[in-house]
Amino acid sequence: MTATKPNVVLILNDDMGYSDLGCYGGEIDTPNLDRLARDGLRFSQFYNTARCSPSRASMLTGLHPHQTGVGILTYDSGPEGYAGNLNKRCVTIPQALKAGGYRNYMSGKWHVASSLTNPTDTWPLQRGFDEFYGTIIGAGSFYDPNTLTRGNDNIEHEAKTDSFFYTDAISDQAVAFIAKHCRERPATPFFTYVAYTAPHWPLHAHDADIAKYKGRFDKGWDSLREERLDKLITWGILNKAWKLSPRDPTQPPWTDAEHKAWLLRCMEVYAAQIDRMDQGIGRILAALEKSGQLDNTLVIFLADNGACAEDIPEDVSIDELVNKLMIAKSHTRAGAPVHFGNDPNRMPGPENTYQSYGTAWANLSNTPFRLYKHWIHEGGISTPLIIHWPKGIADKGAIRHAPGYLPDIMATILDITDTPYPSTWEGAAIEPLEGQSLVPAFARDSLDRPPMFWEHEGNAAVRIGRWKLVRNYPRAWELYDMEADRTELNDVAAMHPDRVADMARQYDA
Repeated sequence: MTATKPNVVLILNDDMGYSDLGCYGGEIDTPNLDRLARDGLRFSQFYNTARCSPSRASMLTGLHPHQTGVGILTYDSGPEGYAGNLNKRCVTIPQALKAGGYRNYMSGKWHVASSLTNPTDTWPLQRGFDEFYGTIIGAGSFYDPNTLTRGNDNIEHEAKTDSFFYTDAISDQAVAFIAKHCRERPATPFFTYVAYTAPHWPLHAHDADIAKYKGRFDKGWDSLREERLDKLITWGILNKAWKLSPRDPTQPPWTDAEHKAWLLRCMEVYAAQIDRMDQGIGRILAALEKSGQLDNTLVIFLADNGACAEDIPEDVSIDELVNKLMIAKSHTRAGAPVHFGNDPNRMPGPENTYQSYGTAWANLSNTPFRLYKHWIHEGGISTPLIIHWPKGIADKGAIRHAPGYLPDIMATILDITDTPYPSTWEGAAIEPLEGQSLVPAFARDSLDRPPMFWEHEGNAAVRIGRWKLVRNYPRAWELYDMEADRTELNDVAAMHPDRVADMARQYDA
C-alpha cells in the first residue's frame, strides 16, 4: 500500500537573487531545478520578505512575520512583533499536517528561535517535526557550522571529519529521511522541509565546483545584467516593456573595476555554492523516483530574500561573530586561523576564509531589479518560485504571472493535502491564515488576489493589483505601476495622491 495524499517537499535557499538559476536567466548550471521548471511551473511575480528569519516564520505559518514574533532576526529587537522567537499565536505547516496524518522531516537551517543552544518550544521537534537535522542559527561555516543539531541534541562533532560540507549534509539527510520513510511507512504521506544555507556568505565551496565557473563571468556585471534580462524577456518571464534598472550607483563599471581576479573568484564561488545545492536537489529527486513517489509529491522551490549586498561586518569583533552571534568559527578544524573580511589579496572558497561577494554581483543576481535583501523594492523581495507536481499540474513548463507571497505557501500546502487550518492550538487562539492558495494557478493564470503587505526595518510596501506602494525608510512613499514599470524606475506618487493616501491607509490599518 502507498500513500494517496500527496507528499510535499519544500526547498528553500538562502540569499539568492531573482535571476541566478539557469531557468531564470542565470549563468549557473542548475539542471535539476531546470528540470523541475521544465516539467512544472515557474512563477514570475512571487515574493518573499526581505530577510532570512521573517521569511521562514511567514512561510512556515501562513502569517505575516510580525504576527509570529519574528520581525527581523532571532534577537529581541522590540517593539511588538520583533521578539525574535515564534510565539504561541501561530501554528506551523508540520503541526497542521501532523494532525492530518502526515509524518514531518526537516533538514537544514531553522533560524526562528532565539535560544540557539538550549531546546525550547520554538525548536523544530517542538513545532511539529518528527525528525530534525540542521542548524538553529542562521549562518556560519559550511565546513564546521555552529549549532549543528539532530533532534534536540548538539552534534557539532559530526562536522569534524574532513569530508563534511554543510550543503551536502543537508541534501544527504533529506535523502535519508525520504528513503527511510518510504521503506518503513509507505502508507503514510510525508512533508520534508529542506532549508539550505547556500549561497549565504561565507563564500565556501569545493575546488572542483569553483573551477567549473572559471571564465563564466569574465564579461563582468554590466554585460551579464543585459544578457540576463534578454533571456527573461525572450522566455516570457518578464515583460519587454520593463527596462533594466541602472547599475548600483555605488559601484563602478566593470571596465573600471579593480581587483578583477578576486572579484571574479567571488562570483565563481557564489555560483559553485548554488551548483552544489542543485546537485543535492538532484539526489533528493532521485530518492523520490527510486521510491516511486515523485509523481505524487508536490515539490516547491524558492529563496528567502533577494541577493545580499552585505560585506562581512568590519565593526563586529571576531569574538562577537564567534561567541555571541555564533555565526563563525575562529579557527579551522585543523587549527588554522580563519581570515575574516573581504580581502582582495586572499581568494575565497577555503575553510580559512570568511568573505561575501559584494554589492555589484548582488546587483547582477537581482537582475533586472534594484536594491537587495533588507529592502522591499523588487530586488529585495522577488524570488524564483518553481512548483512541480506531475499528478496535479498538466501545463508543464508554463509560466504563471499570478502574484503571490510567502503566506500563500502554507495555504497551498493545506489546500492540496486537504488539511484544515486550526483556529486554536493547545488551548491558544491562532491568528487567521493570511495566505491564499496558489492551486487555482496550477490550471490557469490569474492576477486577482487580495492586497499584499510587507514591512522590514521600517521599509514597507503594499501591492494591490497593478499598483505597488513602497517606502525606503525613512523616506516618503513611492508608487509604481507594476504592469508598466516593475523595475521601479518611474515613481508616479505625485500623479496619484489619492491612491497613495488610500493604500497608505490600508497599510496602517
